[in-house]
Amino acid sequence: MATTRTAHTEWEGNLLEGRGVVSFDSSGIGQQPVSWPSRAEQANGRTSPEELIAAAHSSCFSMALAHGLAGAGNPPTKLETKADVTFQPGTGITGIHLTVRGEVPGLDEQGFQAAAEDAKKNCPVSQALTGTTITLTAELA
Repeated sequence: MATTRTAHTEWEGNLLEGRGVVSFDSSGIGQQPVSWPSRAEQANGRTSPEELIAAAHSSCFSMALAHGLAGAGNPPTKLETKADVTFQPGTGITGIHLTVRGEVPGLDEQGFQAAAEDAKKNCPVSQALTGTTITLTAELA
């Protein structure tokens, strides 16, 4: 069954001096402020589209990796995934780097690397971001 998730943003003002609020409608988890300086300079307590993409990518990748490992008979005890999304004003998103550290009993480093590469390639967020360079560092704890 397909699902649809919804968020919306209310923006006031121009790009450089304006500000907005992102509302997470489907989950009801609240709102987060967003602004150009939070995107192109320092976060200063506000989020950015790139941080939201990083959150989506790290969680999707973790789910895909957990599923793949369990399906191969090596369910993980713990996965810790970080996504770094690089934004260059005037150019856009220039790359995403995923870093994962996993506790997977009974699996060697080579097996973990292969599973992580497969998850990077096949998680739905990675697939939605084709055209963006996605790199990966994976290691067992």
